[in-house]
Amino acid sequence: AAEAILAYEGDTVVGFAVFFENFSTFTGKPGLYLEDLFVLPEYRGKGYGKALLCFLAQLAVERDCARMEWTCLNWNTPSLQFYQTLDARTMDEWTVHRLTGGTLERAAAQFPGK
Repeated sequence: AAEAILAYEGDTVVGFAVFFENFSTFTGKPGLYLEDLFVLPEYRGKGYGKALLCFLAQLAVERDCARMEWTCLNWNTPSLQFYQTLDARTMDEWTVHRLTGGTLERAAAQFPGK
């Protein structure tokens, strides 16, 4: 369901990205969704995060994806500033919705076939 790539410094794993393909009905093409990007704090600012993101962008182009997307918490200013250096556009017109735990179970229980 997901793929991962690792960033190394020598033999040490210093970061990773977890991602999967999704699909856009707007474009009729697959997309690449970055679920998680992490670089160990002591290795930040050395280009590992950018290398991981640029590798994924290259992979998305190779796979003929229409876009690459991810979410970032509004309070995570360092990450937001980092994404801006890559010209990533903030999608302010979209709101994320989520069902988990009890709310997910209650929604599932409303299915008429149950």
